[in-house]
Amino acid sequence: MAKLILNHVGKDFGTGKPAVSALSLDVREGGFLALLGPSGCGKTTVLRMIAGFETPTDGSIHLGERLLADASQSLPPERRNMAMVFQSYALWPHMNVADNVGYPLKVRGIVGEAYRRKVRDALSTVRLAEYAERRPADLSGGQRQRVALARCLVTSPDVVLLDEPLANLDRHLKQEMEESFREFHMRSGATMIYVTHDQSEAMALATDVAVMSEGHLLQVAPPAEIYARPEGRMVGGLIGRGAILTMRSPGGDKRNFDWNALQAMILDQPDDGSQIDVLVRPEDVLLGGGGIPATVQSVLYEGERYALRLALADGQMLRAFSRTAVQAGDALKIAIRSAWRL
Repeated sequence: MAKLILNHVGKDFGTGKPAVSALSLDVREGGFLALLGPSGCGKTTVLRMIAGFETPTDGSIHLGERLLADASQSLPPERRNMAMVFQSYALWPHMNVADNVGYPLKVRGIVGEAYRRKVRDALSTVRLAEYAERRPADLSGGQRQRVALARCLVTSPDVVLLDEPLANLDRHLKQEMEESFREFHMRSGATMIYVTHDQSEAMALATDVAVMSEGHLLQVAPPAEIYARPEGRMVGGLIGRGAILTMRSPGGDKRNFDWNALQAMILDQPDDGSQIDVLVRPEDVLLGGGGIPATVQSVLYEGERYALRLALADGQMLRAFSRTAVQAGDALKIAIRSAWRL
């Protein structure tokens, strides 16, 4: 395997606005990269350019020292040694599980013991060895998805591409499949690129998250870093369930603020016209005791806790969690343990 490199890649379909603009990205060998962003942001177009289904208008795509595509040439998909999993499982209903998994090998002319060994190994990786003789109709949705993963793995691809593969699953099955994807990545060692608009999926699965908006790459970082230190309002709004407050600037280039600093920014700092945006996570909003006044706007019971929307005196909104029941309209005092300057 080798590092996948996208160098100032762009794609313009002639609609007046490029689908992807000057996107540069290194996908580490053996990593699990999530391409995260709202619908229409260009993430699937990036995946299709990597796969070879689209040719970049600008820039280039490399796998190690090997040029896959640029504006003048593009290696066909079948010569890139990549595999792709779509939202639909795309399994042949008349074939059993083993034949579905082994089909890419037959296309490549691999037969005999080599064929059987590769199919066995792929099914073992996704823990479906005992289902080899079953038809897809006899499997659950999660098992069919694992068959699709095994079919990817059987050809030992350099890169596995996944286009919102969990989008059609219910919440319980989605959580189960997240575990399967993590295990698949660990056991296979494959480099994986995963397109999703669901930030919880990206945070749960990926070793790195790349956030996109309107064809541009905004930030790439490991999940914990992108959660704690997002860059800009778009990333801060997409990652987690935080609220963005506009406050008077304290000056300087400090990024992380504790409650003492925030109190001055909210209450005491003279208004000289300069403002900053800060991201406040709900787990950092403390209810009760001394603090600033807030009014409960809405309450959502989530089983283990209550999720609150709070209005500050100036009308700005915060999110918070509470272990005890409160009512809309209640007046509270709050403190903010930590906030991050965007």
